[in-house]
Amino acid sequence: MTFNDNLATLAAVDHLSGLNVLDEHGVVIHHIPAIAGKMGSLKLYHALAQQFDGQLHAIAATQGLVWFAEHVADAAANPGKHPNVDLLVLVQAQNKLYRLQAIAK
Repeated sequence: MTFNDNLATLAAVDHLSGLNVLDEHGVVIHHIPAIAGKMGSLKLYHALAQQFDGQLHAIAATQGLVWFAEHVADAAANPGKHPNVDLLVLVQAQNKLYRLQAIAK
């Protein structure tokens, strides 16, 4: 399935203004705003938060990379082009543990 096919199966995020990724101290290390060009990533990360009880760990990251589909290869070929994919790769490779915090409008 493609990224867009996967997005079609995930819950809407119209009620969100963004999503924060927090480290073990509660510090925001990454933010995904609800703006054009980021809505797919917001939807995907929100689905990860729902499926994995707000935790972003290696297993959640693996699921996220499956959903990002063709963007994973593009991210590998173009470092920095897809920061939301890059974060999942980092979490998976380094076995990081972060918290996902949805921000309501």
